[in-house]
Amino acid sequence: MAGAVGLGLSLGFIALLVVGTYSAAAGIAGGAGGGGAVALAKGAVPAKYQGLVQKWGNLCPAINPALLAAQLYQESGWDPNVVSPAQAQGIAQFIPGTWAAHGVDGDKDGDRDVWDPQDAIPSAASYDCKLAGYVDDVPGDQTKNMLAAYNAGAYAVIKYGGVPPYSETQNYVKVITTLQQSFARPVGRVEPSQQAAGAIHYAQQKLGTKYLWGGNGTPEQQGRFDCSGLTQAAYRSVGIELPRVANDQYNAGEHPSRDELMPGDLVFFSDDLTNSRAIRHVGLYVGGGYMINAPYTGAVIRFDKIDTPDYFGATRVTEDGAKSLPTDLPTERKSGT
Repeated sequence: MAGAVGLGLSLGFIALLVVGTYSAAAGIAGGAGGGGAVALAKGAVPAKYQGLVQKWGNLCPAINPALLAAQLYQESGWDPNVVSPAQAQGIAQFIPGTWAAHGVDGDKDGDRDVWDPQDAIPSAASYDCKLAGYVDDVPGDQTKNMLAAYNAGAYAVIKYGGVPPYSETQNYVKVITTLQQSFARPVGRVEPSQQAAGAIHYAQQKLGTKYLWGGNGTPEQQGRFDCSGLTQAAYRSVGIELPRVANDQYNAGEHPSRDELMPGDLVFFSDDLTNSRAIRHVGLYVGGGYMINAPYTGAVIRFDKIDTPDYFGATRVTEDGAKSLPTDLPTERKSGT
């Protein structure tokens, strides 16, 4: 990355940046709530699917584009060719029987193709809305009841008068409703992270350590890291388990704008600024336009400026956000830079 300031930049200066930025955040209230139409966060949905998700995510009141995106990401990681061990197929992971009953010809080309996102994404939205209709008279939150019906069946939701007392179903509802926050463009300022200072402290202790591609900081690796290995270890030190690679870490929380960055935010870099799945580098923001990062082979963990042409965006990590991420997506993974 360009703009290295090296180890000569004093930790005292960084500490001032951190304190100053936290002080500025003291008056921030509220999260990413708010009414009105839900817009998608920049690059969270691959550009070739963004229009489909935005359109079909508004099919009925029980869903929104961010919720639909969260379901698709959870199911397939945006891979239109994946087959699960249970023979669920395509980007929306329909099993053949469900597809036969609920697949729609979304692009009006005369067929219903489970492998074609132009059909599968509209079918996922249509199926959600049908489920919402089945449980429309059930008390409680319409969207949560719909998600519960998706996981456990409409009969169970009707029987229990809401989300049934099944741990798998309750977890599914929580995961999707949490994960949708990472796909929605924030309406207001994003709440500060409670664990950020500890993550920064951990990363500071690693300054000067040599970079290792695929490095997780183990004794066998002489405590060396790559970019996402460092950020994973930093947040693990404060009790938050992030995914291993950068493009998955992007979905571990909401996305503050550049002028709302706070110490502890993850900052991401990509050669394709329209697609979060193409992210190739991540660092830990410390304030004042700088991050701690493990840049590349031959370099050491150091401070760098974040304002480069390949700056993609940022994520404010939360424990619930990290827990909502799938651990077994069938898509190809990238390690660090």
